[in-house]
Amino acid sequence: MNRAELADFLRHARTRLHPSDVGLPAGARRRTVGLRREEVASLAGMSADYYTRLEQSRGPRPSRQILTALARALRLTDDERDHLFHLAGEVPPRHEVPSGHVRPGLLLVLDRLHDAPAAVVTDLGDVLAQNALSKALSGDASARPPRDRNLVRRYFLDPTTREIFPPEDREEHARVHVANLRAVAASRPADPAPAALVAELRAASAEFATLWGQHEVAVRRATTKRFQHPVVGLLELDCEVLLNDENHHLLVLHTARPGTESHERLRLLRVVGLQDMAPRARQGANEP
Repeated sequence: MNRAELADFLRHARTRLHPSDVGLPAGARRRTVGLRREEVASLAGMSADYYTRLEQSRGPRPSRQILTALARALRLTDDERDHLFHLAGEVPPRHEVPSGHVRPGLLLVLDRLHDAPAAVVTDLGDVLAQNALSKALSGDASARPPRDRNLVRRYFLDPTTREIFPPEDREEHARVHVANLRAVAASRPADPAPAALVAELRAASAEFATLWGQHEVAVRRATTKRFQHPVVGLLELDCEVLLNDENHHLLVLHTARPGTESHERLRLLRVVGLQDMAPRARQGANEP
């Protein structure tokens, strides 16, 4: 690990970004060039103290998960991400296997979607990035341990995950998750991740095992979903799924039709949901 070069690279990557590049307000009396250290730490889901030590060449060797989070927070290109991994003494993610690195252009699109919940997920169901309204609608996945950010695993192993959907819709969501996972597993036979997730869920969930045995196959595409939000109530949203074939990432976008009650409730969520998130976001910024 080259601590000095790593620290220098992180400082340069941070100072070249503007707050608007990552969806943050510029604020008054801003003296820092680029992003503040605590802003990078918050975007990457780590403590400000840990990130500061990395920039001061005195931090411990970062894990691959930390490096991936930093690459995403700093909007690094694939080449820059690989360089970051090399400086930390790690082998960069293989390009033929889906990685947690989200392209800067896709993150920019995500940040510009202020009035619609949007998230970037892998075709396997790992949540990589969310905009603020997505976090207000379904919770902040980055606040969970990396293992618990997989939508399929959570849906079958964490009963509270289903509470955001009306009871009569939950069985269909389960079928869609399983059918999509089967399609993904078949399309990537050399990738051990889909097979491992299937084996885990078949052993831990009788419901999943039953659905898996039905051999339904359906790639996740555009549909209509209903969300039972505890504050604003029932929302019926159109779900669009845009696929990046190169790295198996999906941009999942939820919109409400203008003039509908769901459209008004989504506008309300943008106000009350984001206000509710603000103190929790500040509080979580100091967590590792």
